[in-house]
Amino acid sequence: MTAWTNRRRLLQTGAGVSAAAALPACAGARTIGLNVEKRSLDIANQGEPLSLDPHKASGTWENNIIGNMFIGLTTENEKAEPVPGMATHWETSEDALTWTFHLREATWSDGVPVTAHDFEFAFQRILNPENLAQYAAVLYPILNAQAVNEGSLPPEAVGVRAIDDRTLEIKTEYPALYLPALLKHYTSFPAPRHIVAERGADWIKPQYVAVNGPFKLVRWWSNYIVHLQKNPAFFDAGAVAFEDLYFYPSTDVNASARSVLSGERGWSTAFPNAQYDDLRETIPAYVRVSPYMLVQYFSFNTTKPPFNDMRVRQAMAMSIDREFMATQIYKTGERPAYNVLPPGIANYSGGVKYPWADIPVRQRREEARRLLQAAGYGPNNPLRFEFAHRNTSDNPRVAVVAQADWRSIAPWVEVRLAGVETQIHYDNLRAKNFQAGDGGWVADFNDPKNYLFLFETRTGPQNYSGYSNPDYDRLVALSDAERDPVRRDQLIREAEALMLSEAPICTNVFGTSRNLVDPRIAGWEGNVEDIHRARWFQLGQV
Repeated sequence: MTAWTNRRRLLQTGAGVSAAAALPACAGARTIGLNVEKRSLDIANQGEPLSLDPHKASGTWENNIIGNMFIGLTTENEKAEPVPGMATHWETSEDALTWTFHLREATWSDGVPVTAHDFEFAFQRILNPENLAQYAAVLYPILNAQAVNEGSLPPEAVGVRAIDDRTLEIKTEYPALYLPALLKHYTSFPAPRHIVAERGADWIKPQYVAVNGPFKLVRWWSNYIVHLQKNPAFFDAGAVAFEDLYFYPSTDVNASARSVLSGERGWSTAFPNAQYDDLRETIPAYVRVSPYMLVQYFSFNTTKPPFNDMRVRQAMAMSIDREFMATQIYKTGERPAYNVLPPGIANYSGGVKYPWADIPVRQRREEARRLLQAAGYGPNNPLRFEFAHRNTSDNPRVAVVAQADWRSIAPWVEVRLAGVETQIHYDNLRAKNFQAGDGGWVADFNDPKNYLFLFETRTGPQNYSGYSNPDYDRLVALSDAERDPVRRDQLIREAEALMLSEAPICTNVFGTSRNLVDPRIAGWEGNVEDIHRARWFQLGQV
């Protein structure tokens, strides 16, 4: 089969032409995925943002946009490693509980200086419970952050203080040595207090917003396009090669791939696993697959029957054939996941697994049947539950395999599938409005804490399963306070092992990132966080 024939077949895969490709025609002009002359880039982004306010956002597709608009005290380099951002340097106290950040001279896109007071305001704003920030728990390592977020202390009590316009002090609850990595996350981005004070929630609208990053928001047409334009006031604007970025929501990964094949997009942040081999044959220079700090897992709602019974959760977790999932469904280098902390994560030795991980899956299903019978289920009392899944990418295929795996335990295990739009699905998970549901977690910063906190009682909405164990909470708290890396590692191992033994979740695979990138974009580097800021892109030659 010739490359052109293969390409034509790929373009015809699925029903009709992609909506993303059709929209520009409606607007009267055809997009050119990478327009070298105009220095513009069209991007198939995996979702419509619910908000571009960094204190309201919660999705990777929102981060893809927001991270080009704002910069925190630290930021990412091409490899997603933390490097100086608005802070040029910092130092810590001897007890590692007080951090002092020294800010560079910089302005918002409207010319108003960016100061330490903007950061102080931003931390108070996101942690204020009235703000209803879903991601506020990420910042709980900061002194009093949890108490402020829960309403027991006023926002001014959070441990972030502007000493002067160019100096910011952050106090932490414990020696959070990963703080520079955490502070590059969008929950830590500053907000222009002069605009928020005047416009309230409308401050993020294109006609009002001011940014401190390399690109500013000039247009947002809901469910069509988010247009960012180079910010000439950015402190490193001279090094920014692109003039315009256009983000198109595209939850259909088949449509995303077709939009790149047709030249409508220069970068897609995902492509379907099933097309991996064809894409490597047709446009090999575009295909970028990298190890990724992503764990795909199913959550069991421990607050309601039947999953408030640990035996039911254990039975469901041990019955999944992860090797089949990795090799036959995903097929782009994913690895079976028998624990929650991804391989290669910083500051962790690893090695913890579900207690039954090394037992063949057939024997595990026999044990699962015994557990369910002990829990009171059988032919006269079938186990029935609904499994909700995202209606995107490979998730529907994974759901069908999971359903078959669970049904293989016994004929009286009955599982109904419910496909849900991604944003609504995650809203349901956070609200505990489900029985069992799929999901994934991408590291916000490279440290075990970013996964351990998901199962702490205090985490709230992001603890989808509602798991609550005082012993687990105690172990995580001890690991937080521990400065000896060897002892901290042991505490993390104990916490992970305890959580896995009680199975509030069923891990599935450790993921890979899958991007299609025009090879003329230089400076795009695969990395374990799959974060790629256009600030670092250059226009190369092929």
